[in-house]
Amino acid sequence: MKVILKVWRQNNAESQGAFETYPVENVSGDMSFFEMMDMLNDQLVLAGKTPIAFDHDCREGICGTCGLFINGRAHGKIRGITTCQLHMRSFEDGETIVVEPWRAKAFPVIKDLIVERTSFDRIMEAGGYVSVKTGGTPDANAIPIAKRNAEEAMDAASCIGCAACVATCKNSSAMLFVAAKVSQLALLPQGQPERVERALNMIAAMDEEGFGNCTNTGACEIECPKEISISHIGRLNREFLKASLKG
Repeated sequence: MKVILKVWRQNNAESQGAFETYPVENVSGDMSFFEMMDMLNDQLVLAGKTPIAFDHDCREGICGTCGLFINGRAHGKIRGITTCQLHMRSFEDGETIVVEPWRAKAFPVIKDLIVERTSFDRIMEAGGYVSVKTGGTPDANAIPIAKRNAEEAMDAASCIGCAACVATCKNSSAMLFVAAKVSQLALLPQGQPERVERALNMIAAMDEEGFGNCTNTGACEIECPKEISISHIGRLNREFLKASLKG
């Protein structure tokens, strides 16, 4: 099959970016999207041109490193997967595919399709560590936790920090990401000692990084590759309110 790629090219955050068009032929439907991008980059290198920069690592939907806006949707049109899990059989022969980086004030462009997402790291750092000493894994597992709480905590913990929620939100809000990280520990006994500080500090860090406010459109849940529920945002709001009253 043949596809036409319209790819955003930009040297850095300060430079002016623009779309460039590349025809890619002999594409197999069994190729992943990134394998197709690799093939295009090989062609560009052989032609003496600069290859397209994009983020990737595990290519198994685990690490959260990858992330592209494809035809107006974070990670592409298939729900519940990352860009690295998207295959070319999802596209039509001759289709034009528009590829862009995450677009958010808090994610400045490093080059082409790569954005700086260290703002997420700083939010995590603001949340701090868990001070409870549980010992080894058997000791931690010996702490009784209600099944419903355990399942909700696991749902929140599945967040891989890819930032699709931010990229797809019209306000560039990071509420689903922060909610998942706060909710995960708020549901577990190990997270109780720092519960108040965690909610206050992570919300403050999110605001400082320049993320927008949540208006509850639900787009973040739809585009999240791990399909994390926006119900965690409700818990984050409750955690923040309780922490503010205690403070």
